Amino acid sequence: MVDAFSYACRDCEGMEACPASVVAETRDEVWKLIELHAQVAHGEDPADWDSETRQYLGTLIKSVKV
Repeated sequence: MVDAFSYACRDCEGMEACPASVVAETRDEVWKLIELHAQVAHGEDPADWDSETRQYLGTLIKSVKV
């Protein structure tokens, strides 16, 4: 088994209906995928996220074994 990181959009408050989730080798890669998903699927601009939002989203990134 290898350590990896995951994020599920449905874990984010207000996004419970979104089926998207990602798994990647590094936390940085997961962040990039979260940002891309937010742009494409939800029309958000991650550059507009404040530090509180980023901190909250960071708590949703989980360490997993794959």
